[in-house]
Amino acid sequence: MSKVCILNVVGLTPGLLPHAPRLTQVGAARPWTSPVPAVTATSQATMYTGLPPRDHGIVGNGWLYRDTQEVRFWQQSRRLIQGELFYERYETAKMFWWFNQATNARYGATPKPHYGCDGSKAFDVLDWTTCDLTAKLGPFPFFAFWGPGAGIASSNWIADATAIVMREKQPQLTLCYLPHLDYDFQRLDHQDPARVAEVDAAAGRVIDAANEIDAKIVVVSEYGLTRVNRPVHLNRVLRQNGFLRTRMGPFGEALLVPDCEAVAVADHQVAHVYVRNPQNIDTVAKLLRDVPGVAAVVPPGELQLDHPRSGELIVLADSDAWFTYYYWNDDRDAPDFARTVDIHRKPGYDPCELFMTSRARAAARLLQKKIGMRYKMDVIPLDATLVRGSHGLLADNPNDGPLVIGPGEPPADMTGFPAYVDSLL
Repeated sequence: MSKVCILNVVGLTPGLLPHAPRLTQVGAARPWTSPVPAVTATSQATMYTGLPPRDHGIVGNGWLYRDTQEVRFWQQSRRLIQGELFYERYETAKMFWWFNQATNARYGATPKPHYGCDGSKAFDVLDWTTCDLTAKLGPFPFFAFWGPGAGIASSNWIADATAIVMREKQPQLTLCYLPHLDYDFQRLDHQDPARVAEVDAAAGRVIDAANEIDAKIVVVSEYGLTRVNRPVHLNRVLRQNGFLRTRMGPFGEALLVPDCEAVAVADHQVAHVYVRNPQNIDTVAKLLRDVPGVAAVVPPGELQLDHPRSGELIVLADSDAWFTYYYWNDDRDAPDFARTVDIHRKPGYDPCELFMTSRARAAARLLQKKIGMRYKMDVIPLDATLVRGSHGLLADNPNDGPLVIGPGEPPADMTGFPAYVDSLL
């Protein structure tokens, strides 16, 4: 029985590969084409199924749920994906790849905090590997997985956990997700080769385990990050033109999604715009086309996004711009969650969660927590100009886009990935 290990090194591009000697040894890199938006959830769903978003339904990292009128990001249920997933045909260890709940993977681990009735949260992972990963490696470093402290510690933990599972269980298929390059490449003006070397070392430990169990190695990435310097506030434009509704309250201004005539769900460099009245679609499209930083406003069918979950319009940013979710006009009116790491409450993606306003403030909040006081970790800045990297569009230069490395002839498009892995297994 053949075995395969798939390493998903987020943000790795052909141009960065010379700084990754262990990954380079796997084989020659081939650029490949992602769906639009080129974001984690959509790209992974296409790799799983071989289908475009119009068929698998994962139209972004989040979208508007029309029945409840809620914007939800970063949902983990495998049942959101419409279509057959290739890994379900094999004995699989699924290590931190997305849609890792309600999954049929034989083994796996994924982040999953515990939530108390008083609003408290205890970080943890779901681990159904039977390898006692936390006992062997210590607690998963959640603060290094996302937020101002995001860094190599989380990818190191995932890599070491994957190596343990591969050696102990020897699954036919292993999926390992290493997110390290996503962090500083959004924070910094330059793409530091040192960060590539760090994730390469982590990947090398997985490669060693794969070699020990005689597994073929495949390396993929979901997108490349591009430099940006212009945040674009689509929801503020919609608000100024009477399409958006909000409500002021004791915790700041709330977005009244059910009462909005049009609302933008921002996801890096791509946004879904939901327009309640079909008669307003052309008006909203014309309005947004004139916004500086907007490259195009198109119907979803042009991008294979014509699925019921999509907005009536898809907005694409200029290559040096990205879309915020911000809908308030004055930062004094911002909702309280805006200044916290709160990926499930925010109605859009917020890369400012990678920054911190003050370490002293964070220390004071942690002290409040330790002595049992109610506290709010409000240390996230509202300065969108801090963000230096983004993604979501197809790369102009294939050298700056996603890649695939593997035996034989890897596909040039993510839709060919299931058939390729089947051929290896």
